[in-house]
Amino acid sequence: MQRAAPVKAFWTASLVLLLFSAISACSMNRPIAGTGDRSTATSGTVAGLVSTDAGRTPVTGRKVTATNTATNAHFDATTSTDGGYTIMVPAGHYAIDVELREGERLEKRPQPTDVGAGDLDSGRDFLITR
Repeated sequence: MQRAAPVKAFWTASLVLLLFSAISACSMNRPIAGTGDRSTATSGTVAGLVSTDAGRTPVTGRKVTATNTATNAHFDATTSTDGGYTIMVPAGHYAIDVELREGERLEKRPQPTDVGAGDLDSGRDFLITR
């Protein structure tokens, strides 16, 4: 009977360590750039922010469109609460536009961009003025 206590303590400690590891791994909650096998990727990602007030105020609920300049294919996303958007697109050359409302104009817009397979083309930001 004396052997049961150390065995039980070992399994309890192992279970606690396993749970702690699982919780730690899940709490990152964000992608890690530059990981993964890019050789099998067929698409890339365009991402950025839409803001106003010199970049201090995010603009939510706006449609952002990436248009392939060779095929005219359109890929859309809607900005989140922080003004961010992410669009997965096939490899190609893209012009990126944001929906404007009456009285608004763009102070800053991203230049057209080449997106390769497996690329993350971030920093494609818009600044709207009213």
